[in-house]
Amino acid sequence: MLFEAKDKIVLIGDSITDCGRALPIGEAGNGDAGNGYVELVDAFLQSAYPELKLRLVNVGISGNTVRDLKKRWETDVIEQKPNWLTIMIGTNDVWRQFDRPAIPEWHVYIDEYERTLEELVIRTKPLVKGIVLMTPFFVEACRDDQMRAAMDQYGAVVRAIAERQGTLFVDTQAAFDGVLEKAYSAQLTWDRVHPNKAGHLVLARALLDAVGFDYAKRA
Repeated sequence: MLFEAKDKIVLIGDSITDCGRALPIGEAGNGDAGNGYVELVDAFLQSAYPELKLRLVNVGISGNTVRDLKKRWETDVIEQKPNWLTIMIGTNDVWRQFDRPAIPEWHVYIDEYERTLEELVIRTKPLVKGIVLMTPFFVEACRDDQMRAAMDQYGAVVRAIAERQGTLFVDTQAAFDGVLEKAYSAQLTWDRVHPNKAGHLVLARALLDAVGFDYAKRA
């Protein structure tokens, strides 16, 4: 596995990462995992690799776009001094274009999204052992759905940045698509955006797979 002894892993994103972590908005540092995929990843790691004494720090904030991440990057990422960083952002960048079409100042279009995300990766890459870029997703099997099609375009941007910058890449949309071949989206999420526990487990396993987690390992 890529994580090593006493590594500090910071996970940044929006409400899907945040997922109820008990932390005042805008602050970071107490390590509370929330009750979503971050909590599940932490549970898997602590149960299988307790000797590594890994620390996961959830700095997701509900409603955030990549524009918001840029504003708090110094305090919530750089000052945290992580060994590893995972980034999953883009849902609200896309969603606001659909649920708030009359408020364009809330929209983060794909050119700004790509430019900002890559700037943050370039800034942080020399300071950490590794970065994991995770795509945004929309739990909808129909690829012709307008929001699903837009989310796929933003996901392709994440893939391109990962390839250019040499980071790890997690295709969360592909992970959900595999389940959607056998299940309806309501089995994983109530609004096609915020996963239930099963949906968060899809995310957790996709992230764990990317870092080489050994499911056969026992403490």
